[in-house]
Amino acid sequence: MGIVLRGGAIVTSTDCYQADIRIEGEKIAAIGSQLAQAGDNVVPAEGYYIFPGGIDAHTHFDLPVSTISTADDFASGTRAAILGGTTTVIDYATQFKGETLRQGLDNWHRRAGGNCYTDYSFHMAITDWNEQVARELPWLSQEAGVTSVKLYMAYKHSMQLDDSALFQVLEGSLGCGILTCVHCENGDIVDNLTRQLRQQGKTAPAFHPLSRPPRVEQEAVNRLMILAEMTGAPVFVVHLSCREAMETVAEARLRGVRVFAETCPQYLVLDDSVYQDTTFACAGYVMSPPLRARENQAYLWNGLRIGILDTVATDHCSFNLLGQKDLGREDFSKIPNGAPGVEHRLGLLYTYGVKAGKLSLTQFVDKVATTPAKLFGLYPRKGTIAPGSDADLVLWDENSRFIIGAASHAHNVDYSAYEGIAQQGKAVHVFLRGRQVVKNGIATGDPLGKYLFRKPFLRSEV
Repeated sequence: MGIVLRGGAIVTSTDCYQADIRIEGEKIAAIGSQLAQAGDNVVPAEGYYIFPGGIDAHTHFDLPVSTISTADDFASGTRAAILGGTTTVIDYATQFKGETLRQGLDNWHRRAGGNCYTDYSFHMAITDWNEQVARELPWLSQEAGVTSVKLYMAYKHSMQLDDSALFQVLEGSLGCGILTCVHCENGDIVDNLTRQLRQQGKTAPAFHPLSRPPRVEQEAVNRLMILAEMTGAPVFVVHLSCREAMETVAEARLRGVRVFAETCPQYLVLDDSVYQDTTFACAGYVMSPPLRARENQAYLWNGLRIGILDTVATDHCSFNLLGQKDLGREDFSKIPNGAPGVEHRLGLLYTYGVKAGKLSLTQFVDKVATTPAKLFGLYPRKGTIAPGSDADLVLWDENSRFIIGAASHAHNVDYSAYEGIAQQGKAVHVFLRGRQVVKNGIATGDPLGKYLFRKPFLRSEV
């Protein structure tokens, strides 16, 4: 007995057409017409778009930061994701100081195992580079199925690696099929600017963006481009937020640098006017990079449209205003960085991208599902609608309209970064590997997510 989704408008990264989809077990068995057989469960899909399940390749669930951890663990975070139409997340596991990569990865498997409503995989953030860690890179990609690492050029005194380590990681990634993801902000300059602001008594949350201006991001992106050019290694710029950084990526591509780039919904729909709030509420927007001036948004949308920006992820990293972010009430540099958003990625990009005429439907699917699958070794199992692919499918009601807010979101956090913002379109029914996990907008059943062993990075697939 199978499941047949009847009469929906199927959207992939290249096509949009009406057809039936037959699901057998965990896979898409056929696409066409008159596919139902005796005993099948036929789900009417007329009037819905059918998207491949979204892939959010940048989340931070159950992440320890100093004495606290993010408000969303893997259970609450992936439940919110599935309700928004994301069926796979790639979370940033972290190797903290003194740990091996294996120890760091084991810690994240313990956090996620049995708790995920979506399928999941990990990047490995490296914060302590040494000869032993270098020897672990082949194991990481070939035996652990983790084919991407993350390096921080920011967060001096905690996560930041120096240029020597960056260069060595890039060289080491070449023979392992590893794509190196990089947080690009000059941590030394941020440290200096932060110290100056504190000496001037400018410690309120509203001063956070002054410690990380766009040139700080641009400089780090440029430095990464040069290191990538010297080594020949592929690199992935995470959460790109401003025109200057995007133009640097574009220029590097023209020189032949193998660079890919991601932006996030917050940089597409929010801007730095939120920091004009003189109350502590604006601590909810303390993230890195910070929100930018509104004029950057047009450049980022255009970057998505013409292909300078490859993917849209959330950088979901949630902390409660009360009890967590307020640890920095007297000093913005002590506010845990990050904001929630994993539930709203597809809705925001659909509303302010597709419906606003800035992206086509096929471009939308490409940015939220197909290209993330290709870059991170999951395609064609994930990221598309085709026979043999996992039956990760989202039935999307384009006529649904509602207002985003903390009172109704599924995130386990006490505020919404998108409070009061309108969304058009909603994931009404969601299937994960052939099992219906969201029905009429309500999550059903227990966590069914599986760990995904990813293929090595291959330039030819992207």
